[in-house]
This record gives sequence, C-alpha cells and structure tokens, in this order.
Amino acid sequence: MVFPALTLMAKQRAPLAVLPRAEVCAYWVLSLGSHLYSFYQLHIVSKEYEAGLEREFQLEKGFLIWGYKKDPTDFEWSFWSHWAGKSLLWTLLGHAVISRVACVFFPKFRVTALAAYGLLAAYSALGIKGVGVVLVHLGLSLAVAQLCKPALSWSCALLLLYTLHIPQLQEIQRSWYQTEEEYYLLLFSVAVCGLRFISFSLERCCRPLEAGGLQKQLYWLTAYSFYHPLFYNGPILTFNDFLQQTQTPMTECGGRRTCLSLLANAGRICVWWLIAEYMIHFMYMHTIQANETYLEILPPWALGGLALALVQFFYVKYLVLFGVPSLLAELDGLAPPKLPRCVSIMHSFTGMWRHFDVGLYYWLIRYIYIPLGGSRHGLLWKMLSTALAFGFVCLWHGGHDYLQYWAIMNWLGVLVENGMEIFLSSPLVYPLIERHISPAMRRRCLALLSASSTALLILSNLIFLGGTHVGRIMCRRVFIQGFLWGLGHGPGMAMEESLILWSAFLLILRCALDHCLACKSKQGPV
Repeated sequence: MVFPALTLMAKQRAPLAVLPRAEVCAYWVLSLGSHLYSFYQLHIVSKEYEAGLEREFQLEKGFLIWGYKKDPTDFEWSFWSHWAGKSLLWTLLGHAVISRVACVFFPKFRVTALAAYGLLAAYSALGIKGVGVVLVHLGLSLAVAQLCKPALSWSCALLLLYTLHIPQLQEIQRSWYQTEEEYYLLLFSVAVCGLRFISFSLERCCRPLEAGGLQKQLYWLTAYSFYHPLFYNGPILTFNDFLQQTQTPMTECGGRRTCLSLLANAGRICVWWLIAEYMIHFMYMHTIQANETYLEILPPWALGGLALALVQFFYVKYLVLFGVPSLLAELDGLAPPKLPRCVSIMHSFTGMWRHFDVGLYYWLIRYIYIPLGGSRHGLLWKMLSTALAFGFVCLWHGGHDYLQYWAIMNWLGVLVENGMEIFLSSPLVYPLIERHISPAMRRRCLALLSASSTALLILSNLIFLGGTHVGRIMCRRVFIQGFLWGLGHGPGMAMEESLILWSAFLLILRCALDHCLACKSKQGPV
C-alpha cells in the first residue's frame, strides 16, 4: 500500500495549482452526495432493525424528532448530558457570575475567588472524599516537584495514574457513591488533573527559580487544578499558559463586543448540540456497532455510513464538550486550545493528532516528545519519542487491548507518513516530480495518495470508538473482501457484497478529495 507525503506541499516551491471549477464542483457533489446517501442508508437500516435494537439495547424515547427513538449507548454523550442536566450547567453558570463580579469589583482577588469556587463546585459533585483524593494527588505531586527531578516527577505521576486501575481502590471509591456516574466523574476528574500535576511538576523542574516559595506554588497549583470550566474534562491547558494568562490584566470586563461574541459562540454550541442529538435520533450507529451480527449483515452503503457517522459524531460531540468550557475560559481572559477540526478533512495521522485535541497534542509535545529529543537526535530517537507519547496516551485512557492496537496503528502511521515525506521531498526525488508532473496533477496525485492514510486512519478511529471487533469486521469486509474482489480473486462473491469495495472507495476518495479542496497548512513535529 502506498502512503502519502503528507507535508510535501510545504516543500513545494510553487503555490497550490488552481483546479478547474467544474472539477472542484464535481468533488463537492461526490463528497456531499456520499455523505448524505450513506447516512440515508444507515437510517433505513436503523429503522428496519429498530425493534430488535430496542429489545437488546433499550432505545430511549426521542424528544428532538417526533416519533423517533434515541440511541443512548454512546457512554460519553449520555454521561455528560446526565451531569449537565443534574448540576454542571448550573455550576458553570455560577462560575461565570463569580468571574464577572470579581472582575468588576475585586480584580486583584479574581483568581482567588475562582479557585475557591472551583473547590466548592468540586465538593458539591464529588463529595469530601472525592475532593480529598484530588488533594492527596496534588500534595504528593507538589512535594515531589520540590526535588526538581523530572524522572521522579514522572515516576510519581505514573504511580498515581496506576492507582486508578487498582481493583481494591476502585471498589473503595465506588462505595463512596450511590451511582456509577458519580464514581466515573471522580475517575475522569482525577485523570485530567493528573495531566495538570505533571505539567506543574515539569515546569517547576525546568524553572525552579521562577516558581516562588512553597505557599505561592500551592496557591497557583490549586487555582490551576480546580479551575472549574476545565476541571472535569478539559481541554488541557499547560500550567505556564494558565499562569501567564491569569496574571495578565483583563483589558475589558464586559462591553457590547464581548456580549455579542459570547452569544455568537453560545449559539454555535447550541447548533452543534442539536446536530449531535439529531444524529442519534436519525441513526442508531452506536447500538449497531455494539453488535457483531448487525455489522456482518449491514448493506455496503450502510456500512460506509456507519463508519462515517461514528467519526462525525465523535467530532461534533467534542465540539460541544470542549466548546462549553472554552467559552467560559475565554470569558475569563484565557486562550483555550482551538476546538477540534472536522474529521472529514483529516487525511493523515499527523493531522488528526495535531488538529483534533489540540491541548493534548501540545501537552505531549512539550512534556514527552521534546524532552526525549524528538527529531533533533536522529531517526531512532524520533521513533522512541513518538512511541512513548502514544504509549502514554494509551495508558492514560486505560491501557485496554483495543487502545494498544489504536496506539500502535497511529504510531506506525505517523512514522510511515514522515518517512514518505522525507523520501518524496528529497533532492533526488522531488526535482523529478516537479519536472515531469504538472502542479495540478501533483495536487490530484497527492490527494489520491492520501487515501491510503485516510483508510487506515478511519480504521484506527473505529477501533478507538468501537473496539477491536468493529475494526476486525470493517477490515475484513471493506479492505480484504473488497480488495480481493477488485483483483478478481473473490470467487463466489455476490454482486451486492462486491459493492463493499466501491462504498469503501467512495468513503476514502471523499476524504482524499476533501484534501484537494483544503488550503495549504503548516505542519508540526509529530
């Protein structure tokens, strides 16, 4: 399989060629048409098997579309929707009120007020024992950070992360709460705070003279860790960024422009929420992917629609989950990481990591990739740095077997992409490409080459979202059976089944053609 030179355009000496308008229009028609038709086919299958899905997974009564049921089996969406209705929306609204009041009347005590409110909000959701767990982790991280030894800070952080997976401790913490949702809220909070503790500790090791005394460090670490909008789920902001941005005086604490911007962003979040809810009313993709029997009997176009719907819902979901806290962070004068980029224009493993969870990406670059040498010490160190970054993400998410497959696929994908970039942009190869292939054709070839990475990127995302059984069935039905039929080595394969090849090709080609339409963008180190 051929892999693309994903940053080759950055090496080109001429700007991207302009393609004929009719060709671009054809790409748009193919892209939108394949989206809509595959979604429609998945909708048809969802309605056809609705009774069976309801018996097995207990579909909920819908509220957004009259007469439609709702697929409740995406854990994250159901979990955060439950907590939003129960308390989080109210505590976030309270944070906004406290922030505005402190900004207007007590600007020197704004950080203190927000830290105190964050502690109280965490106590109201997690209880005194849950907050105690976070404070114990905070205290241990602060104590080890005083030694200014990165290796010790990492050892402490990994041990604390490991405690989240000790069965005996899990049972004790579960006994504190009446529901699993309360325990999982503690689990998510401690895991996200763990990244903040690592950030603080390593910044303390790098700049010991700038950290100040122990009391000052405790104050800022508490304010950073319990900053309410980002406390439970992120996005991730490094300690240095938080410190610098909160210490910078706010130039305005209101005004017409701020209110209009706030309303516009809030309106966008509402639209994203409606889209996410519409998707789980219109297509039961999460219940279908949880059952291998349905995956085996899905028609080809519906199978392609399922893959596309799962990754698109993941994208829209995080627009909401990151959009709400980012909105409040901006109101406080912070600059949160950019929101995820649409997965439909992701054509590389590198781009997926760089542009989806931007905060986590920069965290990994700053605290793992660069300290280990990155690309500065040769290919082997770059491979090791990248492997350890992916390994940490796998461990932080839980370290399950499907996460290991996902991490390995992403690691290999990034390595092969960078290797092909070096090869195709080398002084020996690139002049030949430039001499014999026109700029417009280079753009088309790059898009088509990107389809290989896009195919494997879709597969790795499906493993992450649905588990190994989804990846195994997708790989067999789309890549193996489709490829064999395309080579003429699929004896006995029915005509309907052979269409899997073309539905997969359209799904991959759609992403590749999106790359043709994308603007030239800068690339980063991973």
